[in-house]
Parts: sequence; structure tokens; C-alpha cells
Amino acid sequence: MTPTPVPLIVRLRNWVGDVVLSVATLQRLEDAGFALRLVGKGWARDLLAGHGWPVAPLAGRTRERIAQLRQLAQAARRDDPRFARSPVQAVAFPYSFSSALEMRLAGLRAAGHATEGRRWLLARSTPRPPGAHELAVYWHLADLVTGTSAPWPERIPLRLASAHHEAAETLCRTHGLGDGFIVLCPFAGGTFAGADKPWPEFADFARDALPALGLRQVLCPGPGEAEEARTRYPQAVVLEGVGLGTYGALLQRARLMISNDTGPGHLAAAVGAPLLSVLGPTDARQWGAWGPGVHTVQGQPAPGPWPPRDAVRARAAELLS
Repeated sequence: MTPTPVPLIVRLRNWVGDVVLSVATLQRLEDAGFALRLVGKGWARDLLAGHGWPVAPLAGRTRERIAQLRQLAQAARRDDPRFARSPVQAVAFPYSFSSALEMRLAGLRAAGHATEGRRWLLARSTPRPPGAHELAVYWHLADLVTGTSAPWPERIPLRLASAHHEAAETLCRTHGLGDGFIVLCPFAGGTFAGADKPWPEFADFARDALPALGLRQVLCPGPGEAEEARTRYPQAVVLEGVGLGTYGALLQRARLMISNDTGPGHLAAAVGAPLLSVLGPTDARQWGAWGPGVHTVQGQPAPGPWPPRDAVRARAAELLS
């Protein structure tokens, strides 16, 4: 008989791309005999719904987070007495000192990377592998927890729920997208090495170069991005309020996604959609989207300069041919 899985509390990271890159590690932990109980941002529940993992929305303040972790630990002990004896009861994907401290104050024996001087807070710790891709860094945590090693996966095994596919089909019918479309993601939060991650020429490229390819353009703006989507991309179908799971199902139906270094690009790679990743300052060796359908165009020497518009259009045309 297969042993009953032991509960494992997992704190997810706070960005969509990071959570997508952690899916392979989460699946490996489940396959190793752990019943995952996740804590993360509110959108993580929808993103991971196809896996059936429970996701508790991350509490806002430190005291609230500690109380939340204590409640999860109490529930785990109540559901499975083995949890109290488990050498690793939790995993902290974030690198922050606070995430490890909160687990320690909640009475959890946690595993995580030895960053920000937090080694003493963790029951098991390991250095962050230098220069490794972020997926491999997370994969390294599964080595630490399970005491085993395994080769990195070729692709991220993100599963979508049936409700996501149904919602995507409805969107395609409503907006007449059945004859093929390109999804654009010109948005990207934050910076990389002090430089902005959005391609400055994205809007001009979409207006002037993409129409010749003969496919409709679709944007799914996130919170605070809808006005920019409507204003700078008037030629596109703008779908507001699309959840991440439905976004993933829509990407599976797209002919191509063209994206900056941002979460939806990682999502496209994880669901097997063809992705053209337009990068400037981002180091793809550490932060690029992961999967066999990922194609990157970047200025040279990389990382650093943005690619010329003609190079992006030529690569898009090649992928669509």
C-alpha cells in the first residue's frame, strides 16, 4: 500500500513567475510523499487549482502570518500525528529573513536557503547555488528536504483545471478568436540590475510590424495595466480581469505569445505555449522562461541592449510559419 502523505507547509514566493518556476519542485515534493499545504498570494490559488493543492492566502502582517502558520501547524498535527515528528515540517521558498523567522516563531522546523543570515532559524539549510537558473535553485530545495537528487525537468508540469479551459473557450467564442491570435504581454514590474524590464519599443512594434503577420492581437492586462493596454494597443483585443488559470488556458490556444521578462511569459512556457521572450537587461541564464517552447531574442552582448524591432519580427514570423 502507498503510505499516506505527510503534511508539509510551504510558503510560496510573491511573484507569478517565481511561483510558476517552483511548480516542478512542488510536484516533486508531492511525489516524494508530502501533502502540500501552501501559503501564498491570493492569485496562487487560481494559478495552482489544477493540482488540487490547498492554498491559504498569505496574511498581511508579521503577527498575523505567525498566527496563520501556527494554525496550519495545529491542523497538520491534528490531521496526522506524524507531522509532530517530521524533521522538516515546512519549506520557505522566499529568501527573506522574515519568512524564516515567522516559521521559527510559529514553532515549525523549516528548510530553506541560507540567505540573509537566517541559517540559525532553519532546521535544514543550504547555500543558494551560485549562478544557477531559478528553477534549479528551487529544485535544490527538494534535494534538501527529500535527501535525494534528480535531474532538472525539461518542462514545468503546470496543470490547469477544467474550469480554466471552459472559461478560455468562452472568451475565444465571445471575441471571435478561433481563427488564430497572438498574445502580447508588454508589461513587466520592477527592474533587473537597475534597468527597466519592459521593451521600450513594444507598442510601436505591435502597431507597425505585427499586423503584417495576419493574426489578431490579444492582451490580458493585470491590475493597474488595463488603461495602458487600451490606450497604447488600440488595435488589440483587451481582455480585462482574466484569472491566471484562464490566462494559461488561453495561452494554450494562442499561435504565439510575445512577452517581456514577466510572470505571464513564464506561464506561457509552463503550459506549453510557443513563447517569444524579448529580453534586454535580464540574464536569461538565471531568470529566463523554462521549457522547450521558449525562444529568446536579445541584443548583443547579452544581457544588456534591447534587440532591434526587425529581429523580433523576423523571429515571430519564423515561429508562425
